[in-house]
Amino acid sequence: MYSLLYRKENAHDDSIWSCAWGRFKKKEDENDDDASRDSTNSEDTIDYIVTGAVDDLVKVWSFKNNKIELKHKLEGHSLGVVSVAINSDGTMCASSSLDSSLRLWDLATGEKAGSIEVGPVDLWTVAFSPDDKFLISGSHSGKINLYGVESSKQEQTLDTRGKFTLSIAYSPDGKYIASGAIDGIINIFDVASGKLVHTLEGHAMPIRSLCFSPDSQLLLTASDDGHMKLYDVQHANVAGTLSGHASWVLSVAFSPDGKHFVSSSSDHTVRVWELAKRQCIHTFGEHVDQVWGVKYNPDSNKILSVSEDRSINIYDCPVD
Repeated sequence: MYSLLYRKENAHDDSIWSCAWGRFKKKEDENDDDASRDSTNSEDTIDYIVTGAVDDLVKVWSFKNNKIELKHKLEGHSLGVVSVAINSDGTMCASSSLDSSLRLWDLATGEKAGSIEVGPVDLWTVAFSPDDKFLISGSHSGKINLYGVESSKQEQTLDTRGKFTLSIAYSPDGKYIASGAIDGIINIFDVASGKLVHTLEGHAMPIRSLCFSPDSQLLLTASDDGHMKLYDVQHANVAGTLSGHASWVLSVAFSPDGKHFVSSSSDHTVRVWELAKRQCIHTFGEHVDQVWGVKYNPDSNKILSVSEDRSINIYDCPVD
């Protein structure tokens, strides 16, 4: 059964624009003798939820017993936090702001682990590389920058030769970076060569969100035109067009098992889609304002959403 599992009202003092869900697993030598416990309920794992909002705060929450609890309130940004990301091992998160700063935070302690000043640019999106060595960001200049997590310095620049980059994604296999622009253009770069390999023009309005499938074969895009598209990454063909939202599609995310994806919209809804059938199989309508961000948990059985209504919702999803 699809259902609203938990709702945190007034989680921030202003609109929540971004979210991430990650998991930290203790190393085996830190574990006690009871190795048979279920990993999702075990003391050996911690599920972290990170949210970023217009109130300039990044908040770190732990998810346990189907509830969230505030662990850290991370201060330092100004002009709103527009994007957050968690690295693959659940030890660190990154945040970007319209104040032209990228910050790195230690999830366990809440301490600032690094700060990257990127000059006078609006940073609208941030993501970790699959190996956690780089942070990528897109900005209003149209350029995509790769920063070293260790060095806190710019290591590479990819030029979209285009407009304001609103969304960005790294393929899980580490081969590609995709970016979505305000004019609806999607670019796919080969990371090794730094070259632009595909330009996709299927949307006519801003690309608010995009993500690769877990096997890196498909790219899912979301646009202000109210539609989503699936592209075959290798051949740059449209593999599907999905409609159903009544307004801008603001965020999309694949389930880690690759069977479903989730979308959120200005129409206040969160929709769950089955990839194989390219169909919407459930709609959540519990938010009362536009829903800026959605993410799956690592087990593909929970969905997180954040909204202009300042609430955090967590939904239960059946797993096939």
